[in-house]
Amino acid sequence: QVQLVESGGGLVQPGGSLRLSCAASTNARIYAVGWHRQTPGKQRELVAQITSGGTTDYADSVKGRFTISRDNANNTVYLQMNSLKPEDTAVYYCTADRIQTVTGYYFGVWGQGTQVTVSS
Repeated sequence: QVQLVESGGGLVQPGGSLRLSCAASTNARIYAVGWHRQTPGKQRELVAQITSGGTTDYADSVKGRFTISRDNANNTVYLQMNSLKPEDTAVYYCTADRIQTVTGYYFGVWGQGTQVTVSS
């Protein structure tokens, strides 16, 4: 079964930057992708999404600071996060509405999450 694997999280000071990556665990084509974040006690938030054709959308809370992009040749999606704030601290998950592998299609796939902590 295919999985999504996130990487790039960590500890960063306010105003700093991080780039998260999301890739399939096997050779696969990833269609539309979303980056979500979850903080204990808060509702999960969709912060950015990108279609297979490259159309993007962002939550108001991250517009102008975060950029989602994709490298279709390497089946990887990125989330560049700049001007980070303490309120950006969360576990970040990538999701794919559809993934195509040699064995077929998988729908509604989630990654395991990566922790982002913004603190001085």
